[in-house]
Amino acid sequence: MQQSFSPYRESLKAMRRGLVIVGLLSAAISVLMLTGSIYMLQVYDRVLNSGSIPTLLALFGIVVLLYSFLAFYDGLRMRLLSRLALQLDAQLAPIAFQGDLAAFRHADQKGSLRKQLETIRSFLAGPAILAVFDLPFTVLFLGVLFLIHSVLGWMTVFGMVLAAGIAFVNRGVLRAPMAAAREADELQGRFADSARQAAPVLSALGMAGAVTARWSGLHHRMLARQQEGTEPSEILTALSRALRMLLQSSLLTAGAWLVIDGAIGSGAIVASSILSGRALQPVDQLIGHWRQIATLREAHDRLLANLRQSDPAEFMDLPAITGALEIEQLSALAPARPDSKLERAKILDNISFTLAAGEGLGIVGASASGKSTLARLIVGALVADAGEVRFDGATAQQWHGDRLGRQIGYMPQRIDLLPGSLRDNIARFDPAATDAAVMRAAEMAGVHEMILRLPQGYATQVGMAETPLSGGQIQRIGLARALYGAPRLLVLDEPNAHLDQAGEAALSRCLKSLRETGVTVIVLAHRIGALAAVERLMVVKDGRIEQD
Repeated sequence: MQQSFSPYRESLKAMRRGLVIVGLLSAAISVLMLTGSIYMLQVYDRVLNSGSIPTLLALFGIVVLLYSFLAFYDGLRMRLLSRLALQLDAQLAPIAFQGDLAAFRHADQKGSLRKQLETIRSFLAGPAILAVFDLPFTVLFLGVLFLIHSVLGWMTVFGMVLAAGIAFVNRGVLRAPMAAAREADELQGRFADSARQAAPVLSALGMAGAVTARWSGLHHRMLARQQEGTEPSEILTALSRALRMLLQSSLLTAGAWLVIDGAIGSGAIVASSILSGRALQPVDQLIGHWRQIATLREAHDRLLANLRQSDPAEFMDLPAITGALEIEQLSALAPARPDSKLERAKILDNISFTLAAGEGLGIVGASASGKSTLARLIVGALVADAGEVRFDGATAQQWHGDRLGRQIGYMPQRIDLLPGSLRDNIARFDPAATDAAVMRAAEMAGVHEMILRLPQGYATQVGMAETPLSGGQIQRIGLARALYGAPRLLVLDEPNAHLDQAGEAALSRCLKSLRETGVTVIVLAHRIGALAAVERLMVVKDGRIEQD
């Protein structure tokens, strides 16, 4: 079995050097942030006492230079973080997209890896991460405060501990409502996507108002879950901000007291206020961004657990398949519902059979008998809960997915054409596809002449809401896509459901021609016309083979 590695973990390792540089820049920025406080001390304790204008101008010149470095380093840090975010996205976005596509093969998989990646990318390029890098250097500001006077230092430490305690409570308050809100958001998002796809039908059946009401209920439920955590969190955030302002006033009071006692100079009052504000700022920012940080942690854990990629070096370069097929004790369960604790029902139960290369098999059965699920398991569109599918003795896991898929032709009941040209869709969006190979597949499916009659021919754009093709034409395009690349195994699910008499005749000729060349053909059908080219019939009932 092939090994898998985490491209997410590898990408994080590749970012280490950049993050170290960001940390060094943060250290330099923190040191430079002392400029204002030290300048304040010098003006009050040195310039005002001496009345020296040249000293004042010299000090101001140094301040201008230091703030110039501060601006440069701060801009460089933000630029570097944004580049790191883009680098991470460039490396992982295609893998996350593939992972989301593969997730649909698992009945219990949910969520979007691309969405999780976007969360991490936004965090890397946003203001919250700056507070994370600035937080360790609050020790520097505390050190200077202790040098001015220990009372000022301990007061600031107390403020930081209090703010950290509020942040910890805030985390506990947000955890459960945020989890519930994310689940409700996914549910209303899926409902909205399905409604958009079915918009013409909803309008025709007068369902738009009822569907809108249902979506509104799901949307309000999601907002209510968010609000359950938001209201206490907003109170805690406001409390933290008020306490920070109170601490500033307390420091000014303590500083004035110390000046009156002669323990510190008058300039230390304002300087200590600035320093304490700078020490507390990262903590305050982290509290303000706590929801984003909590979401980041969940996204990080999810990507670490699910963003896997098979190592290409682990795949053997197996010979091209001949079409021989072995199905061993194949079982599949119904998808799990998030809000249900019931045991998942069996769709297929212990299916086993073999097909020799070049053999033709027809599969029939009543609706909901499990025929389409069996077809999807054979071609790898679904992952079985138990059992194996073997091609020439090798399991599907021993193949690189795309390499095996290019040797299989599959036509589902519902043909989904992606946005692009007819040529792109027939060629399976293969960038190396030749015009000859595309036209050969179209000719075998009997759609070449039909495509040429379209105003733009093979360049006709499809896959949008408005398509120039009828249901029967789309089905024949789906057959051409299945035939592209001369597959050795062809699985057709209700291939003649929308075909007229001419289309069904073209399908029969195509299947007979393929059988003569030794292609293994599996046809699932209710109408007998599609079964004329096969010699073996299997009856499926309630997820089991009733007759073969």
